[in-house]
This record gives sequence, structure tokens and C-alpha cells, in this order.
Amino acid sequence: MNLPVTVAAVDLGSNSFHMLIVRAEQGQRRVLDRIKESVRLAGGLSADGRIDAATQQRALDCLARFGQRLAQLDEARVRVVGTNTLRQARGADEFIARAEAALGHPIEIIYGVEEARLIYAGVAEDLEAVDAQRLVVDIGGGSTELVIGRGAQVRRAESVALGAVTHTTRFFADGRVDKTTWKAAVTEARLALEPLAYDYRELGWSVALGASGSIKSIARVVGADAPGATITSEALAKLARRLCKAGSVDKLAPDGVSSERRAIFAGGLAVLVGIFESLGVTAMQVSDKALREGVISDLLGRLSAHDSRDDGVDDAAHRFVIDRDHGRRVAETAARLWRSGHQGHQGDQLPAGMAEAVRVLRWAAMLHEIGLAVAHRAYHKHGEYLLNNADIRGFSQMDQHLLATIVRLHRGRLRTELIDALPSAWQTRTRDIVLALRIAVILHRGRNPATRPPVTLAHGDATLTVSIDADWLAERPLTRADLDREGERLAKAGLALDLVETTIPEAATVR
Repeated sequence: MNLPVTVAAVDLGSNSFHMLIVRAEQGQRRVLDRIKESVRLAGGLSADGRIDAATQQRALDCLARFGQRLAQLDEARVRVVGTNTLRQARGADEFIARAEAALGHPIEIIYGVEEARLIYAGVAEDLEAVDAQRLVVDIGGGSTELVIGRGAQVRRAESVALGAVTHTTRFFADGRVDKTTWKAAVTEARLALEPLAYDYRELGWSVALGASGSIKSIARVVGADAPGATITSEALAKLARRLCKAGSVDKLAPDGVSSERRAIFAGGLAVLVGIFESLGVTAMQVSDKALREGVISDLLGRLSAHDSRDDGVDDAAHRFVIDRDHGRRVAETAARLWRSGHQGHQGDQLPAGMAEAVRVLRWAAMLHEIGLAVAHRAYHKHGEYLLNNADIRGFSQMDQHLLATIVRLHRGRLRTELIDALPSAWQTRTRDIVLALRIAVILHRGRNPATRPPVTLAHGDATLTVSIDADWLAERPLTRADLDREGERLAKAGLALDLVETTIPEAATVR
């Protein structure tokens, strides 16, 4: 990006909340503000998996303070991501709604693999431009992300349910550390890592990097916090022996570790020792960058020419063997239909919400046949399941649920209750997207690469008007029959399909 822009990232971690505000200009980034508060969200999980009232209030107070600093930035320049605890907590929706009100910005809950990808993107800012394979590890409060990548490209990413807060709560809740509990904690970490250990060791890496508060605190204790210094397996083993001998972190009195970090130090150390032993790591450097820097990079990409979600859709199309050429043709027609239905916005520069709607429509069109990877029968339902549960690069859980809903509704009965269950800001947009996609799929059912339907769309409160070139339609009786059936389906949802046969030059529909 050449024009100056100020953007912000907020990372709602399981241990700490972070806010980073950056000014980007001419390819350079300058940090304007950086705030971290220890909230210990994972520590507030009750026995039934809910976040207790005191922890919720602590989080809301923190977010209200963050919100004061973010009040001058519009929604498009702020990205807020929630991680493991908000992924796992029962009844989190109500808390998230209150958190969004306190912060003044929407919150995206991201999947673990997407969290790993963003962490790697943040760490990659500090990597030298050499063709070396690297392992990046981030030990959070409730999960640990492990990524192998080369340059800026991720080759393997995983998120494992191991965290400094949760591991401390499970094994060292009373503050005491002895050889028996220590061995049990490390063994549990290794068991969680066992399913991926072989593949990671086979992929290999030349440099390992740690990117979290837990790893930084361990580096300080073992004297590896100077530039270029590394945490070695020998230093970790020695620190573990010292901790067991001391009997508690407080008696160990690690220098340079805050009281908040001391409270979860033992769990973080056990997880890191388990990673070293399982993956055969012998030395690890420490990076100052992490998830929030990756979110900034991703946000700047969305504001410029490169949206990582485009890559995610392309990856998914390849992984599930989708006919991408057909998907592109449907996407082009669907986008033209959508634009024709929004006549007040025909130029390239659409308002932010409408521009996002067109992107979502194109992604859904590209992936509308993803369910064929399971079976042809009810493939739209299979597609809904896959899109709700697959790891798709760049997408939050809500992003994927939105795509899943659109794909579910691109054929068959128009279940308006699924649209009504979406966030209110997306309900009307999604209705228009679904209708444009349904018509586009019908027009391309013959899968002829040369087909470019001369057609436009107009929306009414209870009417969908499809204007189509009469000569074009006369040559395609099956398409006419499909449109008639679509009218019957929409009528059951309380929407009349008005098919207008007219004269529409093909060139007039190309935008």
C-alpha cells in the first residue's frame, strides 16, 4: 500500500489481551501503540466450561479501555480475533456480544489452524529472506500452535489443545511442583503431540523459533533473551530440575518474570519441554512477533490487492477437487446478477459492505459444488457441513458459517430461517447473494463453457424479477423449465419469481 493508513489488531488470547496499532506507508510500518493486559480467560473457565462472572468482567473492562483507543478507527481498519478459550467456552455467544459492545468492533473467532497461519505470518516479518525451512511454535494460554514454513509460505500448521494456563491448572493448580507431577505434565504434552510428531520431524526444519509470552519468559530465565541467543534442550532440562528441586515457581524466583507470568510458568515450561522432546528440537530462537503482527499483515492485505481468503478458497477448491472453471463461470454470472440488482452501485468502487458482499458471493459460487466430494445426492447439505468444519485459510468461524449457509441455500428449498439466524447486518445481503447464486447456477446447469447468459436481476420486497433475453431462452427449453421450477420453490418461501422475456444484448450484461 502506498497511501498512508492506520490499522489495528486486537488479539483476545486465553491468557492475555493484546492491542497493536500500526501506521503503514510506502511499505513501511510504524507502531503507534501497543497494549497488553493479563486477563487469564482460560483460568476463568468453570467446571462446566463457562467463563465465570469475575473473568468476564475483567475482560470487558479491558476491552472498554481498548475501545477508547480504537474509537477513531472505522471497522474496516480494525480486526479483532478470539482464540482457543473463546472457541471452546460454552455459552460464549452472549459474552462475545457484550465484548463487541464494550470494544465497539466485531470479534472474529478463528480456528486453530488459522491462528497458526497468522502467527507464522507475524513471525515471518522478522525472518531473513533466505530459502530455509523453519518451525514456529506459539504456546498460548489454552492452545499451542506449531507451523513449518519456508519463507512466507506455510507448509504445515497445527493447533494442539496444550496451553500454559490450562496445563498449569491441570497439573500445578496448588503451585507445587514435584518430580511425579512434572513427569505427568510432560508426558501429557507429548501424548497430545504424538499424532503430528512423526510428520513434523519428517518435514524437518533448519531453524526453530518461539513466539509467545511463555517462551519469552523461559528464555529470560535461562539467559537466552539476548539477540541471537537460543533456548537449548540442555538449558530446559536444567531449568526443569531446578524447578522440581525448588518445589514451586515462587521458590525458584525466576528473574525477569512478572507475577502474572509466574502463575502459569510451570505449565508453559512443561509444554515446551514436551515439544522439544517430541519433535527433537535442540535449540530455539525467540521472536518478538506473534499473532497480532500476523493479523496486521492480513488486514493490510485485505485493504490492498491481496486478500488471503482468495487463497483459502483456491486451496479448498483444489483440495476438494472442485471444477474451478465452472465455479468461475457461475461466480461471474452471479456477480453480474448481483450488481444488476443494485443499480445504484455499478462502478468498481462499491461501499465497503457491498464490496464484501460481492466477495462472499464469488467465494460461495467458487465453492458451491464442494459437497460433491462426499456425494451428489444432497450435495448442498454436504457442502454446508464441509464449509462449517474445514480449515480454510483466512476465514473466521463466522466467515465460514456464512459461506456454508449460502452453499446450503443455493439449491433446493429456500430455508429463510437459516438466513434469519445470521447476524442482522448480513441477513438482507445474504438473501440477495443466495438469490443471485441460485439463478446463476440454473443458467449454467448445462456446464457449457461458452454460456454467458444475457440476464439481469431486480429485487422487490416479495418479488424477484429476472429479465432474460427471449431469443437466448427460447434456444434453451431446459433452462426455461428450471426457472419455472425455481419459481415454485421461491413461492413456498413467500417470494414471487417474475420471469420477463425481453431483448437484452449479451454485451449489455457484461460488467
